[in-house]
Amino acid sequence: MIDAIDEAVRTLIRRHALNNGDVEVVFDAPTRDWAARRNAPTIDVYLYDIREDLRRRTNGSADVRDVSTGYVVARNSPPRYFKFSYLVTAWTQRPEDEHRLLSAVLTCFLRFSVLPQEVLPRSLDGFRPLVVGIGVPPADDRPVSDVWSALGGELKPSLDLTVTAALEPGTATDTEIAPPVLEEPRVRIASGDIREAAPIRGAGRRRTLVAPPPIPRSIVTEEVAGGSGELLGRRVRMRNSPDPKPVDSSPSP
Repeated sequence: MIDAIDEAVRTLIRRHALNNGDVEVVFDAPTRDWAARRNAPTIDVYLYDIREDLRRRTNGSADVRDVSTGYVVARNSPPRYFKFSYLVTAWTQRPEDEHRLLSAVLTCFLRFSVLPQEVLPRSLDGFRPLVVGIGVPPADDRPVSDVWSALGGELKPSLDLTVTAALEPGTATDTEIAPPVLEEPRVRIASGDIREAAPIRGAGRRRTLVAPPPIPRSIVTEEVAGGSGELLGRRVRMRNSPDPKPVDSSPSP
């Protein structure tokens, strides 16, 4: 993937910063010996750091949907975002020309927030947008002066270019995806007990709880009398009706 990002950056600089001019675009380490061998105008895009953007890491799982139906068919681990940092420098015989080239590169990348589709090689088809940033301050633990010291070269004007790419781990989780329910639910009303309901396609067997029939009740009126037998009032209450007693239909002796 790194070589594909390099090629996309090279194509973007050539088309939109240099107008397909004669300036070379290379990815060499700008060491002292390398600089001494340069004899043509060159823009060097040196990849000096690769690290994960921990601020964008997420937990859980990401849904994978079928393109034609939109249904969730799997759940994978979420993507991990990595930041590729490039040291962009210009090399000519005159400092003014170097500044002019750096200005063209800066203006070019200010026009794009992501690498445009037209410069991406086929190997990057289907990837999430590649976010670019220009002139971004480097990490606190990797200042530009340390980069130049490690290269053994002399400090000169440069641009810090970053490309952030989302990489899919491609490891499936243990989450099992059930098939979608394609039929409307059916309701059946029964009485008195718990019975097995007819299963619906795409769902397991389930049990349906049916409420028992209501208990018959009757209204009872009671008279309330005082100590001397006078009627003080009446009260009404509800009580369960007893089961009807069987009637003895046998003839009396």
